[in-house]
Amino acid sequence: MKSLHAVGVIGAGRVGAVLAARLREAGHEIVAVSGRSAASRTRTDTLLPGVPVLTPAQVATRADLLLLAVPDDALPGLVAELALDGHLRPGQVVAHTSGRHGLGVLAAAAHVGARPVALHPAMTFTGTDVDLAHLSGAVFGLTAGEDEREIAETLVADLGGRPMWVRDEDRTTYHAALAHGANHLVTIVSQAMQILRRTGAADPAGVLRPLLTAALENALLYEDAALTGPVVRGDIETVRAHLAAMADQPVPTMDAYVAMARATSAHAVADGRLDAGGAVEIRRILRESEWDVLATLVADEGTRTGA
Repeated sequence: MKSLHAVGVIGAGRVGAVLAARLREAGHEIVAVSGRSAASRTRTDTLLPGVPVLTPAQVATRADLLLLAVPDDALPGLVAELALDGHLRPGQVVAHTSGRHGLGVLAAAAHVGARPVALHPAMTFTGTDVDLAHLSGAVFGLTAGEDEREIAETLVADLGGRPMWVRDEDRTTYHAALAHGANHLVTIVSQAMQILRRTGAADPAGVLRPLLTAALENALLYEDAALTGPVVRGDIETVRAHLAAMADQPVPTMDAYVAMARATSAHAVADGRLDAGGAVEIRRILRESEWDVLATLVADEGTRTGA
């Protein structure tokens, strides 16, 4: 891909700066990046020393491969502005890193003759050099036209990743799966650590790490067959006790427990390890706990407003 050695990155955030650094290691020239925040400037200085920080228009003009690593909601306007103002050109590869968007968001770029690619790393980023190792073997969700498939796969290879082709109409669903699995995992783990701290645990991470590591590996290997715990066993009184014990936890934590217990009961029924009667009873006590939380919130609001 010698013709695409000149790479420009718009959005030197956690993702853009790391991908640029990895492409630089692979022999590409990073001709310029854009980034407004102080954190973006720091990432550029640390991961891409010597690379100029320019405006998006200047970055686009210099690049044979333009990588757009901006928030999903900012992407349509950015592409339209660059295309309408004449900063994109025929033959230029314009790739974005959004999981949600496909090729449609790059329609304005394609209209002026640019070659659109959707390239999303299925990875979480800190925006530091530790992310570089995480890219090795990471999957990239790719969407591209037939003429851009080879370019997209070569890019992923240079990034150290593995390609997974995603149909344009499936990209939002694909991204929802990743967000549900990774983002919500972080929320649940953080809540579990907070609960343990309130019991006096000095090292919540140390308590959870062996358990969660085993649970994650088992889930990835066996899916629903890896489910354990009181909901799967139909231990109704244990679930009831959990709900009572967590009554003084923050409402979002209780909400998450109830939602996940309800979902777990459905999976356990489908897996054949929880009968329908047990599932109905568990869902009943979960519903009652939601009513209790709602009543508390209403009472608190009345006290606050003096009603």
